[in-house]
Amino acid sequence: MRDLALSVFVFSLLPLAFYRPYVGLLLWSWLGYMNPHKLTWGFAVYFPFVQMAAIATLAGLVFSKEPKRIPITFEVVVLITFIVWMLITTFFATFERLAWVQFDKVIKIQIMVFITLMLMASKERLTLLALIMALGIGFYGIKGGIFTILTGGGHRVQGPSKTFIGGNNELGLALIMVVPLFRYLQLQATHWIARWGALAGLLLCGIAAVGTQSRGALVGIVAMLTFLIMKSRKKFLFLILVAVSLPVLYAFMPQSWHDRMATIQNYEQDQSAMERIWAWQYAMRVAAENPIFGGGFEVFAGRTEAHSIYFEVLGEQGYIGLCLFLLLGISTWMAGRWIIKTTRNIDDLKWAYDLASMLQVSLIGYAVAGTFLGLAYFDLIYQMVAMMILTKIVVRRYIENPPPPKIAGEGDVVIEPKPKVRAYGTIRYDR
Repeated sequence: MRDLALSVFVFSLLPLAFYRPYVGLLLWSWLGYMNPHKLTWGFAVYFPFVQMAAIATLAGLVFSKEPKRIPITFEVVVLITFIVWMLITTFFATFERLAWVQFDKVIKIQIMVFITLMLMASKERLTLLALIMALGIGFYGIKGGIFTILTGGGHRVQGPSKTFIGGNNELGLALIMVVPLFRYLQLQATHWIARWGALAGLLLCGIAAVGTQSRGALVGIVAMLTFLIMKSRKKFLFLILVAVSLPVLYAFMPQSWHDRMATIQNYEQDQSAMERIWAWQYAMRVAAENPIFGGGFEVFAGRTEAHSIYFEVLGEQGYIGLCLFLLLGISTWMAGRWIIKTTRNIDDLKWAYDLASMLQVSLIGYAVAGTFLGLAYFDLIYQMVAMMILTKIVVRRYIENPPPPKIAGEGDVVIEPKPKVRAYGTIRYDR
């Protein structure tokens, strides 16, 4: 029954995706993050729903009247350079056949990232994308949070098998990244049900992240919550909420959870922690042997997991690839900083202030928790980069073409002072 229901839902949206390509992108994102086909038991488990959504979106992009321009910013140039570099390293990969298979997966994700850049440059569409991301991954966070509460935290929360977020560590990282999106949705909600629903999603995803029993996720949670408080409009109220809920959650978790978290300090005695160190040492040896190109995709195959986004890129893409990866993250952060400074006192752009702030919090969570997890090519982080770029573009458009002055009363015109904006990069479009 689930197979049939999912099929009817997806196939009913495919024609709409052809006429409204952004709908196809939202469908692709929902299928990719939630993986609803993994919750079925019949033919739908292996049915190519994601590929069909991508094809419908591409077809709609070709035939629709939607703008077909890729915005060229510094961040986009860095991303393109990184993709080209990954292509080059694949030619020199240690395991060439496996490397091309992985490159095929990565390039498909990046194609959809660039489609995101083409289609989603508006407040409404960016908010819809944030909603899809939050609900797609948040489904497992809400379910996992309830599961953690009902079972007393005695079992690990897992994601859907054979996906990016299938393991407890991977799911923990993804949940850390979407918690700030729930906060953004709460800030933008106009109805009390939506506000309280977003708050419930935020809290349950946080509980589920703890319930994954991932030590890397725990470190990421601390960093994410710290920045979430710093970036929140109502810092004091949010600080009280965190100060009250964290001790309760800590006391609620069973002794087995406390014992596992305690191994963070005594990592020499933990086999899993030592495997991470061995993997990092292996990545450094590969990079030492070939510092320019690295070992290519899947250089860790048959030996170990990368266990770190940084060592994964270092081992597979060399030092040049690692520098490009770090530059992409830093430039995205700086774009968010520019958005926040620019929109701080502009009521019409308060949403951009909130979105950029929460995307920065997600970046921090990814950067910290990713130190212990090999998810360097996770599609969620690259779509968040695209969202930050698009938010910057929307803000620049508003500043360069502000709306007409507002009428205050009979014949009285209130002329709002033009905010002082420090130039940040350049934006142009490929024709």
